[in-house]
Amino acid sequence: MSTEVSNPVERAYAEEVSRGKGEPAWLTALRGEAAELSASLEWPKPEKTRIDRWNLGALGQHGQTTPLASENELPEQAASLVAGAQALLVQRGSGNVLRRLPEELAAKGVIFTDLETAASEHSELLQKYLFKAIAKDENKLTALHAALWNGGVFLYVPKNVEVEVPLQALFYNEDASVSFAPHIVIVAERHSRVTYVDNALTVGGGADAVHHSMVEIFVEAGAHVDFASIHQLGSNVIDMSVRRAVLENDARIQWVIGDLNDGNVMSDTLSVLKGNGSSSDAAVVSIGAGKQRMSLTTQAKHFGLNSDSNMVTRAVMRDEATAIINGITKIEKGATKANGVQTEKVLMLNPKARGDANPILLIDEDDVTAGHAASVGQVNPEQVYYLMSRGISKQDAERLIIYGFLAPVVTEIPIDAVREQLQQLLERKLNA
Repeated sequence: MSTEVSNPVERAYAEEVSRGKGEPAWLTALRGEAAELSASLEWPKPEKTRIDRWNLGALGQHGQTTPLASENELPEQAASLVAGAQALLVQRGSGNVLRRLPEELAAKGVIFTDLETAASEHSELLQKYLFKAIAKDENKLTALHAALWNGGVFLYVPKNVEVEVPLQALFYNEDASVSFAPHIVIVAERHSRVTYVDNALTVGGGADAVHHSMVEIFVEAGAHVDFASIHQLGSNVIDMSVRRAVLENDARIQWVIGDLNDGNVMSDTLSVLKGNGSSSDAAVVSIGAGKQRMSLTTQAKHFGLNSDSNMVTRAVMRDEATAIINGITKIEKGATKANGVQTEKVLMLNPKARGDANPILLIDEDDVTAGHAASVGQVNPEQVYYLMSRGISKQDAERLIIYGFLAPVVTEIPIDAVREQLQQLLERKLNA
């Protein structure tokens, strides 16, 4: 099976995929329109990163999937990530293979299903939100994704419902020739609360592939969403991930992003603070190794009065890896009393490793508070020497310094399971 899809994608192909899935007419039309748009749009242009030089043609083909009886049938690497999950959705390659939701949550009106099932069973509801936070005509990537997405998640929490248990999703792929492009839509109605956690990984190696995923989150007045996502894709996979959240009055979102891939990465996470009193916290952790090229962008756009954003990114670069860390705070005219703070720090472990931290403040209002801090540096040899003088080996001394560098982000993650998992994955990649 070929991994190449014509780029731009033919409208007929996108519509054929849609009809083959039994999707409603409005979704078939959306896919077809997006396919046509992909011909005239350009790739996104993140700061100082030429993603158009990457092999972005290996999009794969939609493949058939076989349901699993339980997570016991998952590969060991994947099963360990969802052990004990009460609410779980699993996607292998192009489609959903496992879904579980406690009856008490379903009785409260919570919907937690794959996006393709949602298109069939909740068509009118999904149509209100799909590609509303991310426009299909934003650039070539969004158009291609709108035409070719598969699987994904639809999570809907009715007003005043507080979900106590984390809802977990696992996206994994074992075959580079199969399209791997989940789309996630989360809707938290007024005064609801939910925690969502997902993992994306590849099992085994294979030919070059592109994982393109997109997230749209709608946080209504007084609602609170905790969103955590950890990606650990192989060196043959380019990870292109775009995330958007739209927040109404007094809404809150907390992002936790772990970019622990082995291949090239473009990650873009944006909070749109529409409502008065809305707030966003974002924590991003990444480790680059080998010859990885990484573009990690975190953004907040303030429209609401007294809106608040805080963004923290910490990246560790090994070998010849390169990271471009972009933090963008935009405070629009009229967003009085807004507060935007960001911090980007990069630690380089080798002379050929590179890091570039770019804090950007775009302020169109006078009565606001905004600040930033950025630093790029290498492991301090004096700190290493001090620890070695206390009987600690050089390798262990450097590891302790790295953990100390990442600790301010990792230890503040409010979801215990995510914090523990992230610590384990960080140690694995640092010791690779």
